[in-house]
Amino acid sequence: MILRSLFLPLLCIPALLFSQKPAIPTKSGEDTNSIANYYKPLLWRNVGPARGGRSVTATGVPGNPQVYYMGTTGGGVWKTEDAGISWKNVSDGYFKTGSVGAVAVAPSDANVVYVGMGEHAPRGVMSSYGDGIYRSTDAGKTWKHLGLELTRQVAAI
Repeated sequence: MILRSLFLPLLCIPALLFSQKPAIPTKSGEDTNSIANYYKPLLWRNVGPARGGRSVTATGVPGNPQVYYMGTTGGGVWKTEDAGISWKNVSDGYFKTGSVGAVAVAPSDANVVYVGMGEHAPRGVMSSYGDGIYRSTDAGKTWKHLGLELTRQVAAI
C-alpha cells in the first residue's frame, strides 16, 4: 500500500513534463507559443572577437570610452575602437609569443601602450611563458620589444 502511494505520483510526472501547452491564437492566427516568436524581438550582433579562449587582462583608454585593448592567453593583443562591437588583432607579426599577462595605456599619452607577456597563474598552474615587455607608441599599429625575456610572466604594468 505504501509503495503504491509512492509510485502513483511518480507515474504522473512524465505526463506533466511532456504535455504541451495549448496554442494561443493571435488576431493574425499565428501561434504565440512558437519558438520563433520568442526570438523575434532579439537583435543579434557581434560582442567580441571571433575567437575562443581566456583573457586575463584588458584596459581602456582614459577619456575615450570607445577604445579598449584586451590581452589573451594565446592570441596576443586585440583592440576595439567601437566599444566592443568589432575587434582586431594588433600584435600579429610583432610578438614572439602569444600569451599576454598585462596591458596598460600610458596616462600621459593614449598612443603609448605597454604589454607584458606571459599569462599569470590564475589557477596556480602556468599556461605558457612570455618573452618580456613590448611597447607601441602609435596606439598598437607597431610594436617594439623592450627586453626582460627571462621574466616569463608579467602580470601587471
